[in-house]
Amino acid sequence: MTRLLVILFGVVFIFFGVAGFLPVFNQDGMLFGFFTSSAMHNIFHIVTGVIAIMAATSDRYARLYFQIFGILYTIIAIWGFWSGGDLYMMQVQQADNVLHIVIGVIALLIGFSQRKDS
Repeated sequence: MTRLLVILFGVVFIFFGVAGFLPVFNQDGMLFGFFTSSAMHNIFHIVTGVIAIMAATSDRYARLYFQIFGILYTIIAIWGFWSGGDLYMMQVQQADNVLHIVIGVIALLIGFSQRKDS
């Protein structure tokens, strides 16, 4: 189940990363009208998605992905709230911070769950 979830995360991250480069989804620097979008932000999501799909090769790697990226996204969200959205190389807003904290917490729950897949 963890491997399936990591593939799903990967596909979703790649979709949103690519969508950020398409004018139909990204108007005036706002992805779907809610989330801040920039080339750096989009590339980060694409790379995150590709790593997720690569992690699907084993349950161990899938859990490790969720653990590492859960921590990373939670830190990014906290940093975004604390800094008012200035993450040096990219800018975020409150909607991004909320989404990042939700992604981080879900990833941490999956990554550190004690249940073993059969």
